[in-house]
Amino acid sequence: EMIFFYIYNRNSFFSLYLRLRSCGQDANGVPLRRSKRGWMWNQFFLLEEYTGTDLQYVGKLHSDSDRGDGSVKYVLTGEGAGTLFKIDEKSGDIHATKRLDREEKAFYILHAKAVNRFTNEALEGESEFIIKIHDINDNEPRFTKDPYMARVPEMSDIGTSVIQVTAIDADDATYGNSAKVVYSILEGQPYFSVDPETGLIKTALPGMDREVKENYQVVIQAKDMAGQMGGLSGTTTVSITLSDVNDNPPRFTKSEYTHENHLSVVPESIELGSAVGVIRAMDADIGQNAEMDYRIIGSDGPGMFEITTNRSTQEGVILLRKPLDYERKRQYSLRVQVENVHINPRFYSKGPFRDEATIKIIVEDVDEPPVFERASYVMEVKEDAPKNTAIGSVSASDPDDKTASYTIDRRTDMDRVFNIHAGNGSVFILRELDREENAWHNITVIATEFTNPRQISRVPVYVRVLDVNDNPPTFANNYETFVCENAKANQVIRTVGATDPDAPLGGHRFFFSLAQEAAGKANFSVRDNKNNTASILTRRNSYSTLQKSVYHVPVVISDGEFPMQSSTNTLTIRVCTCDREGNMKACNAEALTARAGLSTGALVAILLCVIILLMIVVLFAALRRQRKKEPLIISKEDVRDNVVSYNDEGGGEEDTQAFDIGTLRNPEAIEDSKQRRDIVPEAFYPPIRRPVLPPTRDNNGDVRDFINQRLQDNDSDPTAPPYDSLATYAYEGNGSVAESLSSLESVTTESDQDYNYLSEWGPRFKKLADLYGGDDSDRDS
Repeated sequence: EMIFFYIYNRNSFFSLYLRLRSCGQDANGVPLRRSKRGWMWNQFFLLEEYTGTDLQYVGKLHSDSDRGDGSVKYVLTGEGAGTLFKIDEKSGDIHATKRLDREEKAFYILHAKAVNRFTNEALEGESEFIIKIHDINDNEPRFTKDPYMARVPEMSDIGTSVIQVTAIDADDATYGNSAKVVYSILEGQPYFSVDPETGLIKTALPGMDREVKENYQVVIQAKDMAGQMGGLSGTTTVSITLSDVNDNPPRFTKSEYTHENHLSVVPESIELGSAVGVIRAMDADIGQNAEMDYRIIGSDGPGMFEITTNRSTQEGVILLRKPLDYERKRQYSLRVQVENVHINPRFYSKGPFRDEATIKIIVEDVDEPPVFERASYVMEVKEDAPKNTAIGSVSASDPDDKTASYTIDRRTDMDRVFNIHAGNGSVFILRELDREENAWHNITVIATEFTNPRQISRVPVYVRVLDVNDNPPTFANNYETFVCENAKANQVIRTVGATDPDAPLGGHRFFFSLAQEAAGKANFSVRDNKNNTASILTRRNSYSTLQKSVYHVPVVISDGEFPMQSSTNTLTIRVCTCDREGNMKACNAEALTARAGLSTGALVAILLCVIILLMIVVLFAALRRQRKKEPLIISKEDVRDNVVSYNDEGGGEEDTQAFDIGTLRNPEAIEDSKQRRDIVPEAFYPPIRRPVLPPTRDNNGDVRDFINQRLQDNDSDPTAPPYDSLATYAYEGNGSVAESLSSLESVTTESDQDYNYLSEWGPRFKKLADLYGGDDSDRDS
């Protein structure tokens, strides 16, 4: 059985849906049934931007299970269900609750099902459908940029591409012409044009010159609906700049430049390398197209000037390469050419990209200092030349034909060895010279213009002192040697050399010989080696220290210069005992000292240094010992007990005549007050409490009398040192009344004594007060 039904959607069209039911049979004759579907559909359509007052109707859902009794409930789920889209649960009508914008969302996917209202049992399976939003032309085209910036070379041909603009329409490009955009130009004609379909902007006019107009503003319109009436449109501005090309040659503003054309007059005293003028050619182009090179193509002073280009200002700077002299040439003429660096072959037809001009340079006269004929002077003089001898002359001329005077810069001649004639420049010496003291003298001569003392020039003068043979040769060293007692005849014992402060041109040549006064009785001989040295030889087979221990050999040394100079030098030879090989074994003290290389003065100096060091060490040790020794009482504030030991030696155990030690332990013997020993009492002495001594045996009376006598002596002499000191008297012997001094065994009168007063003596006697100051019952226990 076939049943056809539809669901009406007023915004689109009628949709035809097919429901099939078959009533065939299987092989057993049982009727077959196909599973049924309540409905089938694919999509609904809805217009965007609905402006009606009622809810916009979308469509209707209906199930064949719906008998119209209200038992069927339609349920809608998915995108926008319940908010954008609502369904009537009973009738299945779907409505849109809000205005929809296709540009925000083009379609919605929803799900629908039919359930039993009372049991909530699904009557139909869930089905999916789509609601598509139909587009309307509600969006105008929008350009991707606003404004656009573009550049195009000047003098471009017609049709040269400049820039492409793009406009985007948010409407549906697949539905109608809402998104079909057409471009047109509103402003910028007749210079530019635009392609209506691609938006490509091109040049429309030939020969656009940047130097005439550089910037252009072009307005482009984009309109949808293919440009038809009623379409929406948008505009943008395109700022187009013509870029520069080298289409203009450089040109000088004048064909000839002089000082009247702002080219300054050049003084003749200007320094080399200085700028003497600046020239500039004009070029309408900019950037690298306006870069120029200047060069001199002609001049009446070859090599006098050169021209360089200042790249930052494109100016030609004329520099001086040779000195100017107003007296020789007062004006120069230069032919200068300027040319572009970067030339575009496309514009060769506009003529040569270069220009030429003539430059006149005027030289100005200035007052110049005198000029010496030479940059420096070298003069020679013999060292034996007398005073006021002229050794040479200098000469300076003034370019302005003025008179000059000469002086010597005394800062270069502090000893005033030289002088100069102020008029003719003759240099002469003021005192005798010594080549050995100073072979060269460097002085400076000053030439001063007579009418203008500020105009001066300086020149160095080097004076060389020539040598004359005025110094005799001498031994090269202070030679000393020894000869063995067993020496053989003609044995070389020493080779000597000579020195001479003179410096002959051909070098030194010395001659050695034995002095004539020693030639007849000489024990040694001198042999000239012909190489500026001489050998000292023995003349006999043996020498004896007993006969003579020291020999002095006079040697005459002469040079070969004129006049000949000679001197007699003495060689000291000491006789020493040697072994068979000639090694020295024993020699006198002077020889040994000489061979050791230490003189008597050196030994004395070393000995003095050792003595001084020892004295310093002893002094340092004494100072350290003195620092370590401290006084007995450091200050008056020190309250420590000081015990002075006198190291007295008693009589020993056999001394039985000592005092009774028991009496010393009687506390009653302690004085209540003591007189200060460091202050002399004034008129009288206060009474002193005497200790009450307990009764003792008669054989201790001598001790008691001795103590009383000593106590009386001390009380009557308040200034006797040491002040505030303690005198101790000790006694020990057979048959002592005190017997043992131990506090544990002493039983003399301890039980009769009262030690409570110890607690009144302060914290220093607290320990004794605790030991002896208790009750009798405590001590007994």
